[in-house]
Amino acid sequence: MSFSLATVAYLGAAILFILSLGGLSNPETSRRGNLYGIIGMALAVLATILGPRVAAAGIPWIVGALLIGGSVGLYAAKTVKMTQMPELVALMHSLVGLAACLVGFASYVDTSVQYTGAEKTIHEVEIYIGILIGAVTFSGSLIAFGKLNGKIGGKPLLLPARHWLNLLGLLVVIWFGREFVNAPDVQSGMTPLIVMTVIALLFGIHMVMAIGGADMPVVVSMLNSYSGWAAAATGFMLSNDLLIVTGALVGSSGAILSYIMCNAMNRNFISVIAGGFGGGADKPAAASGAAAEPQGEVVPVSASETAELLRDAKSVIIVPGYGMAVAQAQHTVNDITKTLRDRGVNVRFGIHPVAGRMPGHMNVLLAEAKVPYDIVLEMDEINDDFPDTDVVMVIGANDIVNPAAQEDPTSPIAGMPVLEVWKGRTSIVMKRSMASGYAGVDNPLFYKDNNRMLFGDAKKMLDEVLAALKA
Repeated sequence: MSFSLATVAYLGAAILFILSLGGLSNPETSRRGNLYGIIGMALAVLATILGPRVAAAGIPWIVGALLIGGSVGLYAAKTVKMTQMPELVALMHSLVGLAACLVGFASYVDTSVQYTGAEKTIHEVEIYIGILIGAVTFSGSLIAFGKLNGKIGGKPLLLPARHWLNLLGLLVVIWFGREFVNAPDVQSGMTPLIVMTVIALLFGIHMVMAIGGADMPVVVSMLNSYSGWAAAATGFMLSNDLLIVTGALVGSSGAILSYIMCNAMNRNFISVIAGGFGGGADKPAAASGAAAEPQGEVVPVSASETAELLRDAKSVIIVPGYGMAVAQAQHTVNDITKTLRDRGVNVRFGIHPVAGRMPGHMNVLLAEAKVPYDIVLEMDEINDDFPDTDVVMVIGANDIVNPAAQEDPTSPIAGMPVLEVWKGRTSIVMKRSMASGYAGVDNPLFYKDNNRMLFGDAKKMLDEVLAALKA
């Protein structure tokens, strides 16, 4: 393939990637967006392998790597459950960061192309920044993977003088960057490059460890952005225009998504990085004069009583959370939705932007169960409708329906926009126990006079509710 033909193929792939992002912006066009992305990536890979920059002797090695990577991807696609998607995404981000680091080191020790003068300086700066971003992405994504799958607790690790440590690390990185660029040869430049890489790896660990459990959706989108910039940096190192464009698309879209997620929690990006809320199993200490611990009695309800309430309702809003994902109850939820709609009940879903463990987690689960898109509404679209709703069902959600965000100024989640489910005539919260949510914050909703608690595994209890509805 000639250079001109490869350039045209890259241009076509870039257009397909842009169309893919456009398609993914709406559930109804997301399948088409995925298809555009698949075609674009296939075109990009073929143009790279058959292009003028790859020697014929190297093609067997590349094909072998593609077969291995493709097999791993196919295995993951078939075996990873929807509840494991957040940690899989974090793991994929770590691989992008690792690739950026490896490409950076390989590009630095490659002597087949000689750079001189300003061109040499620019190339070395590209390498330095690319490895820096890649290392932060790699280690941070691995910590996020551990937090998401439960191997690392959700409680933020806040070291003493952590901001000064970060500042010191930044100054050291800048200093060694100067030493790296001024190094007379590869051997002498390798030491500052390795030191910077170690500092970047430690910073990635420290940064994500300091972020609390409730901020994990922001972490996922943030690492998505980092992985994009790492890919763009790799493109600069390899002088590959398509990698630069693709990385910039992913990096910018991830940054925008992080901003949206922060707005959804009434938080700014810097406060998340500095140490987000989410104390694991620990409860936040109340300040002097703060609101007392939630008081009152919990009113339990049975599956048959829940079915009766739903049967008599004219309007129902279902609020799904991570508990629904863990129980794999989305298909039963869809069956209940169909049954109620056949009876003339107005059923809709209220989705909080940070429900679950990654952006859009609940939307993906409901789409998998084939819940109609037109009844799945965002928080801003449905919050005003709760006072006119007969029954609100909360399935495994906690922090996103916590009235303390509005009622308790001392709460760690104070000011966070939440779904106002307690304003419904009757709310039913489905949980295994009275344990607090991922943020470790108590929920006064459980003690409201109009609230009922349906305890047990969500899938089992919803199956019983469905059976009672059909009886």
